[in-house]
Amino acid sequence: MSAPWLDLIGVGDGGLATLAPEAAERLAQAEVVFGGQRHLAMLASAHPAERQTWRSPFADSAADLLAARGRRSVVLATGDPSWFGPAKWLRSVLSTDEFRVWPAPSAFSLAAAKLGWALEDCLCRTVHGRPVEQVAADFVEGRRLLVLSEDGASPAALAACLVDAGYGASDLQVLEHLGGAAECVRGSVAERFDLIDIAALNTIAVECRATEGAQLWPPGPGLPDDAFRHDGKMTKRVLRALALAALSPRAGELLWDVGSGSGAIAVEWCRSASGARALAIEPNPERLAFIRENRRRLAAPGIAIVERRAPEAFDALPAPDAVFLGGGLTEGVFAPAFARLKPGGRLVAHAVTLESEAILLALHAEQGGDLLRISVDHAAPVGPFRGWRPAMPVLHWCLTKGARG
Repeated sequence: MSAPWLDLIGVGDGGLATLAPEAAERLAQAEVVFGGQRHLAMLASAHPAERQTWRSPFADSAADLLAARGRRSVVLATGDPSWFGPAKWLRSVLSTDEFRVWPAPSAFSLAAAKLGWALEDCLCRTVHGRPVEQVAADFVEGRRLLVLSEDGASPAALAACLVDAGYGASDLQVLEHLGGAAECVRGSVAERFDLIDIAALNTIAVECRATEGAQLWPPGPGLPDDAFRHDGKMTKRVLRALALAALSPRAGELLWDVGSGSGAIAVEWCRSASGARALAIEPNPERLAFIRENRRRLAAPGIAIVERRAPEAFDALPAPDAVFLGGGLTEGVFAPAFARLKPGGRLVAHAVTLESEAILLALHAEQGGDLLRISVDHAAPVGPFRGWRPAMPVLHWCLTKGARG
């Protein structure tokens, strides 16, 4: 194995003077140095290296890195480059024997040490280059979060997100310039957040506390129907829980929610597994508004909306790990959806009308799978008494691609 030609060096708030001797020596010998403007500004003006600022979008810098292959090169990054830093991206561009990582203490480690928190008890996240709303899925009573900021505006945006999600009583600590001479820690409660002039380089520590009387929803499937904004045409709670069990959400997987309506299936899919993603395929403008509102209110940032009709939308979409056909079960939709489904993927379809039932019965006869007819009765007033009020029966069909029977 040849010696690495590139060194990925983490830098703390104290600057290059805090580098370990071997890392400092590698930087001194570099012919090319990559980094953001802040990192490159740390280099002495007399340093002979060629300076390469990251391009926008960041991925375009891959060509610059490959052009430097074989020259002594350095990438400067903040803190531990392997924790929400460029190390992961570099491994997609170069082989692992081409570069070496020199980590500095991460902002998470420094924050935990400053606050006296056990790092293993904290959930570590970043909003650098990502929407603040993505963190909302991690709000849980009593949980401790450490969040890397995008800039000085991130703490206020995170506080607003906590308030919107019903966690306005949460304590926030904003830790600025951790490990540097200007290190500062300031605190506030989310619903009364009033910190100003926050340094761009900051980390946010959150102790999640719900506002008294706030309505909080559990992460598992089967949320009450009134948790969603909808027009009545949605997959109801019992059928939704059954559909999610059959769809079997797994970390990082992609769902096609065809004829998404309120987005209820997509929302619960994304809430049920870490990093789960969903494409809500829906052409109706009013229902698109429901999906956007439910995505925000119920902390399901993994939903992307496809404003097109099925099956015309399918060709341009990435292949799914699971497909739900609820409002989208019509002639001509199953075959192209099933063709794009990955091997081992799960497809679930629901039918309510006689016409969609006929489609489902024919598909079951041809493809196999499990077919159920579900009828749910709800207790309701009957004069001074109570009786059972039946909902319309629903056919539930689930099929695993490649499975027999």
